[in-house]
Amino acid sequence: MKKEYRQLKPYLLLWSTQALSALGSGMTSYALVLWLYLRSGSALRTALLSVCSYAPYVVMSIFAGSLSDRWNKKRTMLICDLIAALSTIAVFALIKTDLLCEWHLYLLNALNGLMNTVQQPASEVAATLLIPEGFYQKTSGLRSFSQSLNSILTPILATALFSLAGIEAVIAADLATFAAAFLTLWLLIPIPEAAKPEREPLLVSVRKGLGWLKQNPLIFQLILFLACINLVASTYDAALPAMILSRSNGGKTVLGLVNACVGAATLAGSLLAALLPAPKNRVRVICLTLLVSMSTENFMLAFGTGPLVWCAGAVLGWLFIPLMNANMDVIFRTTIPLEMQGRVYSCRNSLQFFTIPVGFLLGGLLVDEVFEPLMARQLPGSLAASLFGEGKGAGAAMLFFVIGIAGVAVCLGFHRILRRYSWSEADGGIRPGAQ
Repeated sequence: MKKEYRQLKPYLLLWSTQALSALGSGMTSYALVLWLYLRSGSALRTALLSVCSYAPYVVMSIFAGSLSDRWNKKRTMLICDLIAALSTIAVFALIKTDLLCEWHLYLLNALNGLMNTVQQPASEVAATLLIPEGFYQKTSGLRSFSQSLNSILTPILATALFSLAGIEAVIAADLATFAAAFLTLWLLIPIPEAAKPEREPLLVSVRKGLGWLKQNPLIFQLILFLACINLVASTYDAALPAMILSRSNGGKTVLGLVNACVGAATLAGSLLAALLPAPKNRVRVICLTLLVSMSTENFMLAFGTGPLVWCAGAVLGWLFIPLMNANMDVIFRTTIPLEMQGRVYSCRNSLQFFTIPVGFLLGGLLVDEVFEPLMARQLPGSLAASLFGEGKGAGAAMLFFVIGIAGVAVCLGFHRILRRYSWSEADGGIRPGAQ
């Protein structure tokens, strides 16, 4: 056990401090959503925060991995973290001088998204270099654990600080956690360098990453599956604040409670991912866990009339997501050659995540321009009003019903495509032809 800990110590140090920094960043993002929605009352204008974060990530990711394969991983992570922290300091200064406007947030979110674009493939490869191969599933469970714990703590701490001391206190906490993570990575964590690819034009590197995906259809189809799921999930993310903050039995505290339940569910799911043995077929686990998620929470949000049902939906919708992520992570890390991971992960990011800004934009537009006006025209006692409620927030509830149907259709469709594949360590990885 001591030997295992010594092997994992550098990764555990990196994981714990980066998770702490992610908590601070999440609190700031959450507080800014509250700040903007409470001032604008617009789902679209609030969703644009996430659109601006993800747009550069999607556009530039396909190139970032090729650059990451060439650059020093530790230096890349440090520089990206520092620039992101400077943008947070800029928000703090604008708030203190009472000059903060919506367009400032959009611009700074875009800068943060760009930094995340460059940092993410570097951190993925750094994790692979630091983790002994036999620990991939367990460390994926640890990452899900920290993300889940952050999901619980983020709305609670952000709402408390935002209500008691204002958004300035949230940003100050963010900067403190950044400093701890930055100094730990800089001074205490050595990251070995992977073998660097031969110098080649950037577009050639990108083509090699895409070419590898073309030759590995299971990985490519899993990426497309997650792209469709991300479209549904980001539409959900855009609609959730609009519904809960607008309901008479909702508000900031209830939104925080629902998000905390998401965190508690993913925390429990993370423990499952870390403790369960490797399944016989990882592809089947991915399909089934996503089907459970899509077929529960969206409908409970659509038809639920209060916090109890919304929280129960959050638990059912997110309980098995860490198990899905853990199995996906093992397939990716053990299938993609180490020297290709930066390029392949960057191609994956562009293909898998390009639907997220689309979903946020679509969700905001559908709430503000389609479903809220549609529900506002419904007569009291009509079928739609009986199903989704009345007043502001009813349109967002109706949208949850629509995306619930879409999510189930995506899962069933890709299950038919992916059931031809099996993936397990016992079979040596991918095995086509399994039903």
